[in-house]
Amino acid sequence: MAETGDRAPDFSLPSTVGDVRLSDLIWHGPVILAFYTEDSTPLCSSQVAMLKNDYATIRELGADVLAVSSDSLESHAAFAERLGDVPFALASDERLEVARIYAVADDETKRCRRAVFVIGADGRIIHSERWFQPGNPAQYEAVFRALGFGG
Repeated sequence: MAETGDRAPDFSLPSTVGDVRLSDLIWHGPVILAFYTEDSTPLCSSQVAMLKNDYATIRELGADVLAVSSDSLESHAAFAERLGDVPFALASDERLEVARIYAVADDETKRCRRAVFVIGADGRIIHSERWFQPGNPAQYEAVFRALGFGG
């Protein structure tokens, strides 16, 4: 299980912008790795929309976002369109391989749990929240503090 302070396990997944490799994203700076349960559900829509709405700030902090769920690429494309052109990749982990590596797979439902990891430019996990709740402002603020925002 990947923990805060550990080197983030690398992976490659198909996404709405083509194949993405975590190590390629990290090469450009920190990454918010956001797992979510299902396209178009209320809480997951809120989670992805929050990151979309704050994407300019995230980029100003030198970071990027990669959102992952077990839904198909077709589902991701429709979801991104409904949200109004999500500016970051939505990756498909249909077999939950990456979710298992990060210990956020729910094998009973065959879905990812909502979780957020902040991975520093050095490839280490600097923040993790394995039970992310979009309605919890303290959890969301912690993501930005990990990126250096607000002190």
